[in-house]
Amino acid sequence: MTPFGKRMRELREARGITLKDMAADLGVTAAYLSALEHGHRGRPGPGLVMQICGMLGLIWDEAEDLKRLAALSLPKVTIDTGGLSPLATEFVNRLAARIRHLDDATLVEMLERLEPKRRSG
Repeated sequence: MTPFGKRMRELREARGITLKDMAADLGVTAAYLSALEHGHRGRPGPGLVMQICGMLGLIWDEAEDLKRLAALSLPKVTIDTGGLSPLATEFVNRLAARIRHLDDATLVEMLERLEPKRRSG
């Protein structure tokens, strides 16, 4: 599941909207929305994100948060370390090999080190 998919599902369920009804209102298939929620599809385009915000009644900060999560929800990421130090290349390769084994507490700690202002607020 991606951050976008998790949040969209939470918002949809909190409003009592079924996946089928949401898909019909957005003009997409329920299978596509389910794949988005579960991280089996890439991040949605900005137009669909805005449609989802409108359907869920999100404005201002909530809409911006959902847009931010969509941008961070590409389930398959490629990292180009060309031109970086050998240490950077080693780090991303070790991370790729171990990411499935890291617990949430470790991931939160790593995210806080990457963006302390975003997480501590």
